[in-house]
Amino acid sequence: MKQAMEAGNPSAIGITNQRETLVIWDRASGKPIHNAIVWQDRRTAKFCAALKADGHESGVQAKTGLLLDPYFSASKIKWLLDNVTGAREGSASGRLAAGTIDTFLLWRLTGGRVHATDWTNAGRTMLYDIHQRCWDAELLRLFDIPQSLLPEVHPNTHLFGETDPALFGRAIPIAGMAGDQQSALIGQACFDAGMVKSTYGTGCFMLMNTGSDAVTSTNRLLTTPAYDIAGDRAYALEGSIFVAGAAVKWLRDKIGLIDTAGETEAVARQAREDHGVVVIPAFVGLGAPHWRPDLRGSIHGLTLDTTAADLVRATLESIAFQTRDLTDAMAADGSAQPASVRIDGGMAKNNWFAQFLADILEVPVERPASHETTALGAAVLAGITTGMFADKAECAAKWEADARFDVTMKNERRERYLSDWQTILQRDLR
Repeated sequence: MKQAMEAGNPSAIGITNQRETLVIWDRASGKPIHNAIVWQDRRTAKFCAALKADGHESGVQAKTGLLLDPYFSASKIKWLLDNVTGAREGSASGRLAAGTIDTFLLWRLTGGRVHATDWTNAGRTMLYDIHQRCWDAELLRLFDIPQSLLPEVHPNTHLFGETDPALFGRAIPIAGMAGDQQSALIGQACFDAGMVKSTYGTGCFMLMNTGSDAVTSTNRLLTTPAYDIAGDRAYALEGSIFVAGAAVKWLRDKIGLIDTAGETEAVARQAREDHGVVVIPAFVGLGAPHWRPDLRGSIHGLTLDTTAADLVRATLESIAFQTRDLTDAMAADGSAQPASVRIDGGMAKNNWFAQFLADILEVPVERPASHETTALGAAVLAGITTGMFADKAECAAKWEADARFDVTMKNERRERYLSDWQTILQRDLR
């Protein structure tokens, strides 16, 4: 990192991160008291289920926009405090600090001088009231977490601090911060209400900008802060799919059907169009709109004619089908059909997948010229804070499409695909 920073001679730094991954560390030494607990970790599923059974979910959703699930950070903090020797005492005395990865990076980059986060990351902890914009005392009591453990919260465009001069030979302002999915929304220039981006990395995360309205979903989507850029505040509806690119990695690393992720495009084109296989990629449960952490993956419709190419294609199809479940939930919440869906992430490079996605969503899909939209979003935030960009309108004007995939599939075929998907999915959900 030091070599990259010195070579690039940056004017400012923007930070983006996996949002819910959680660390607790010692303020004096800067060392974590335990391994980070990543966003996919399900160890607190029983605790979250118990809170839900006790009727707490509606109150949690009203304040945070989130549903009770181990995905979010609050139950991870509680687990660490309850299971790491001395953690409870250390949190009570003020010796420990907690935060998502952005907060930990900021702490380290500033030499331990700044313990802070931004409201998009705070809004994913399940401890932050996204309407009142503060850590919520009632939620802190529910999860038995002292507020002294938590960072200060700022807008996305904010001078968070400066790097320790010893790191890069000079102090560099840290001038922007956002969770990865919100950063991608910014990098995709989805600044108008109704615009949608969908990122296909390890998981898939679709965000629809809802403007200044924090829309409460009645269809198991999340309400989340989108950005606060120079006082212009927006919210989003979000659908989170836990496994997307991770399923391609499974095809490659666990069952050996491909040697590289890039092969999936050519292999999918070799498969039979009516292969009859349905994959439910619930390797770590299903996210939105089902929220079933207990479910596990399954494959249906295997015959003696099933080929490796069929399985690869069915796995890619399952990610498109799950994305359609998200757009259907958004429509049920009253959202209008978007003019297009802007996609990014590793799977977005797959032309076969992008076209199939457009056909299943019945919406044109656009892929940006800059594939690193998450990093771009962080750079935009830092640039606006430091005056390198005038405003988000200037950044939006620079957005360019690399490719556009229009809808070509006939309705009859699409309906058959979706009917088969729903029949198998509902069978597994029972």
